[in-house]
Amino acid sequence: MPGGKAGWLGPLTVTAFAGFLRFDRLDVPHALVFDELYYAKDAYSLITYGVERQFADDAETVILRGGTDVFKTCAALDECAAYVAHPPLGKWMIGVGEWLFGLTPFGWRFAAALVGTLSVLILARAARRMTRSTLLGCLAGLLLALDGLHLVLSRSALLDIFLMFWVLAGFACLVADRDAARARLMDWYRTSALTGPAPRLGPRPWRLAAGLCLGAATATKWTGLLFVAAFAIMSLVWDCGARRAVGLRRPYRGAARLDWPLGLAWLGVVPLVVYVASFAGWFASAGGWGRNWERATSQGWAYAVFDSLRSLVDYQSQVLGFHQGLSAHHDYQSDPWTWPLLLRPVAFLYRAPDGACGAPSCSQAILGTGTPVIWYGGLLALIAMVVWYVSTRDWRAGAALLAYAAGWLPWFYFALADNRTMYLFYLLPAVPFMILAIVLACGLILGPPGAPAARRSAGAAVVGAFTLLALVNFWWLSPVLTAVPVPYDAWLSRMLLRSWI
Repeated sequence: MPGGKAGWLGPLTVTAFAGFLRFDRLDVPHALVFDELYYAKDAYSLITYGVERQFADDAETVILRGGTDVFKTCAALDECAAYVAHPPLGKWMIGVGEWLFGLTPFGWRFAAALVGTLSVLILARAARRMTRSTLLGCLAGLLLALDGLHLVLSRSALLDIFLMFWVLAGFACLVADRDAARARLMDWYRTSALTGPAPRLGPRPWRLAAGLCLGAATATKWTGLLFVAAFAIMSLVWDCGARRAVGLRRPYRGAARLDWPLGLAWLGVVPLVVYVASFAGWFASAGGWGRNWERATSQGWAYAVFDSLRSLVDYQSQVLGFHQGLSAHHDYQSDPWTWPLLLRPVAFLYRAPDGACGAPSCSQAILGTGTPVIWYGGLLALIAMVVWYVSTRDWRAGAALLAYAAGWLPWFYFALADNRTMYLFYLLPAVPFMILAIVLACGLILGPPGAPAARRSAGAAVVGAFTLLALVNFWWLSPVLTAVPVPYDAWLSRMLLRSWI
């Protein structure tokens, strides 16, 4: 692992800062905000019954009063089965916090805050590995820590922060796998000087870890599949480039024969296995939606296995139909081509608590928006990465662009073909890669280590000024990101665009 102790100390320090921002006042507000209304309750159902169940009509009131008797009473478990539109892994993760800390705001937000914090460390280390610069790695972690959208979703029991975490972890594993594969090829080159047969690259444990992470992403939300496809192509293309770099003849044929069969197993079969395994509670329970427990268990274990899988496929078909028909209007919906400009963020919470801020009129808000300095800087950086990749074919620029595109461009199709209802925070899985593009651009601005001192100083001034602006911008917005009661005028002044209101 590159960087030694220094390569860990900086990222860990930035991670501690991110953790403070995410865990401080995590139980505020004492309310179910936005889609916590669904996921916090489904998570509690999972840790209680192993499957999602229907809740009593007054469940929200009971929860906020500290009660846990929130389920409907049914004569049979399957009569209370709840139809849900997302796989269960993210809700299981939310449920771990509820198991540890109870059915409380801190409990249902704990896991989101934890993975949001850890994602800062993962990005810092991945950027450190890609740039060989601890400074740039720490900058990547710091900018993710300061992003408003990432902060809001790290403090909310929604699924998108878990999707982002597993996608980023999968990417980081593939970057580590790329380094390990190239090191193995270089060792072979030094001993054989291209005289022996082309080598196999072994079991590739980092690639297996990536498959597990990407399977977990898909088991959180189906959009994880977009990254499974994109990252599988990216990693397999890296294999070809590695073989070409050491001078092997017919590198594409060699990679296809020696690397791709196991690579497709790790990045294709493994995610599928993880996805099916995430439904373990559904398989083990008679009370799951569409489970057909009595039919499945009526004719022996072999029939039970195949009939249960058939029921799961039927269930997934129903979910697909739900998503294809999801076009109901919502006040905070937005089109994906507007997301990088932050034109229509989602208000997770807005209320006017009397006297909470010492002014006649107060506002308490959670606005799911990115930090504008970071997002607009990221837009410029992504454009710079396109130019850099076209001119140099630098793999780092290509990786950042591909990952960002996988999290953004498919939504254009969903918007145009299905007229699907969608929101700005759907872009969260792409945010780490936008920040990675910023960091790569900052590396170009700083110049190589051997650049003239004047060049390095000027570059450091530009990068430092951008970082300071991002910090100030985040600090200015933070009250409306974290439900701090402020005077109405202070809240209104932070609505930078009319469309934010």
